[in-house]
Amino acid sequence: MTGNGDEPFIAAVKPLVDAMGGEMLPPDEAGVDDVVLSWEGVDVVAVRLPQLADSLDHILAAMERKKGKPLADLDRKSKQEVVRILEARGAFSVRHGVETVASALGVSRFTVYNYLNREKEA
Repeated sequence: MTGNGDEPFIAAVKPLVDAMGGEMLPPDEAGVDDVVLSWEGVDVVAVRLPQLADSLDHILAAMERKKGKPLADLDRKSKQEVVRILEARGAFSVRHGVETVASALGVSRFTVYNYLNREKEA
């Protein structure tokens, strides 16, 4: 996957790919839905983007790591903040997004909808 000085490029894009829950692979293994990144005119790496549902799970796991504890253990205000961040990132446009988030937060779907409505009223 690497050669001729492209390691800094791969190192530079890796945090972004990891944050998205993507996968890096050699450009010659790219499928039609993968994104091939070039550096100085040479195909260097292909990025396989996650399915939206997998991406939501990845985002939730990253939020847990950032908070340092399970999202279900957060206080109410922190859970509302999580819902606000997830809404901004489009989490609720994913099929079963509300259910997935409710499960991760340890609350009901109704509670998630209340958090969402509270934001719209504010």
